[in-house]
Amino acid sequence: MSATHTTPLSTTWRRVSVTTRRRIPPAMRRQAMFVFLCVVWGTTWLGMKVGIAVVPPGVFAGLRWSCAGLALLAWRLSQGYRPRLPRRMIPRMVLVSVLLISFSQVIQLYGLRHITAGLAAVLSSALTPIALLGFSAGLGQERFTWRQAAAIAVGVVGILVLFGPKAFTGELQLAEAAGAAMVVTATLLYSFGSVLIRPMMRSVQASDMAWMTNLIGGGLLLTGALVFEPGALAAMRFDWGAPALLAWLYLLIPGSLLSTVMYFLLVRDWGASRVGTYAFVSPVIAVVVGATLFGEHVEIADVVGMGLMLGAAGIVLRR
Repeated sequence: MSATHTTPLSTTWRRVSVTTRRRIPPAMRRQAMFVFLCVVWGTTWLGMKVGIAVVPPGVFAGLRWSCAGLALLAWRLSQGYRPRLPRRMIPRMVLVSVLLISFSQVIQLYGLRHITAGLAAVLSSALTPIALLGFSAGLGQERFTWRQAAAIAVGVVGILVLFGPKAFTGELQLAEAAGAAMVVTATLLYSFGSVLIRPMMRSVQASDMAWMTNLIGGGLLLTGALVFEPGALAAMRFDWGAPALLAWLYLLIPGSLLSTVMYFLLVRDWGASRVGTYAFVSPVIAVVVGATLFGEHVEIADVVGMGLMLGAAGIVLRR
């Protein structure tokens, strides 16, 4: 009687994963990741607005990114991974972590306290592709083309048609101007950090880049918040209320854990400026979600604006 051979569950799962990856063409996987980013990042502004209404922004963001980094590290360790980073890359890793997480996130959230989510979406969406292309071309990673410039111009016009009249209604107060300036600054910092990570991923896998930047950037942000931010220590009791907790979980799991790895993979494979076209698609997702779930009215100008933005993304993505 022959002995029964039992295959470990982990080995079986790895075989299934490898087979699945082989069956799905790489181009289709990247497109699916891009769509996921657009959907998730098109709905995070509401979560951030809900959370920072009751939780100090530094704590809200610092906990989110720190926990995301720890979770990703635990996942990598479960696969037998041993953390390692070439010594020469440590200063650069700290720099990109601070740019992507520590500085950009807290500046953005404090700015969001003083302006509407619509205005923040306008500023971030319009500036992200421009900044990514500018930094990429300036650092020699990508070649500037008139096709990219035309796509950005079309997308910015679409954003202004879609959000401009609603976002800029009324007089702009000093606090609103300061909030807008903070969102612009955060967008520039995040874009610069995104461009800096691409050459690093010749030596570091995207999943490792994700947990390192999340943990380093989130840890520094949380530490700074606990030392300097009013109400930070009290917020660590997590008595935020259900809406803020649910918003934080949404930002943590799809918004950080999954999206960060996908974003880094796409930056590595596509380049930062091409991935940056998510900023033209995400606002469209936000409008569709608002109309579907919350009954928000969609006008002809909205449809025209969304069409222009999707067309701009298509120009850049179709290579």
